[in-house]
Formats: sequence, structure tokens, C-alpha cells
Amino acid sequence: MYTVNELLFPRYVIPSLRNLRGAAWAELVDRVWALDECHAESLAFMLMMIRLNGCMSCETDSFRAMRGCATCAQQMLRRYKGTDDDLLALFERALDDIRRHAAQSPDFHITGG
Repeated sequence: MYTVNELLFPRYVIPSLRNLRGAAWAELVDRVWALDECHAESLAFMLMMIRLNGCMSCETDSFRAMRGCATCAQQMLRRYKGTDDDLLALFERALDDIRRHAAQSPDFHITGG
């Protein structure tokens, strides 16, 4: 009955988002996917998607959860009314948040900060 879903946006979904927006978005997806999962940019991308998708409020018995994380993220990007530049700005904001957190919490071993 339930599809595969996670508690928060899963990293393995990132490549499936590549062709849903323009060239700048595709470049970001390619760059982030090539990085280690503990790299600040990889974590920032996931944080951005958590914020955009509303992952924190997703319930396991909700329609969104039943469709799965990849479908949810793809649908959100298709419906997103902002530009790719808006998405890149959201990514930069998430990256600032990750870097700030990494500076305060060196035990998390976030790379590329």
C-alpha cells in the first residue's frame, strides 16, 4: 500500500530532479549530486528541498507520503511559480544556514564549509 518514503528529503532523489527546471537548476543538481553526502552543499540542497516540500509536516498516512518522496519533490518543482534564480537563492540561504550550523557544531564533520 505505501511507497518508499523517508522522514525527510532523501539524497537519492536528487538526480531525478535534474530535468525539471532550466539549465541553472540542472547544473546545481549535477554539482550537488557529485559531492559527498556530508558536504555542505549536499546538505544545503536537502535542507532547501525539506523546506520547499514541507517534509516536516508530512505524515506517513498522508496522500503525499503514500505517493513517495520522489513524486512529491518532482510535483513541487513542476508547480513552483518562482524562477530558477529564486530556487538558487533559496539554495544559497540554506547553504548559509548549513555553514553557520557547521561552524557551531564541528562534531558533525560537515565538509566543504
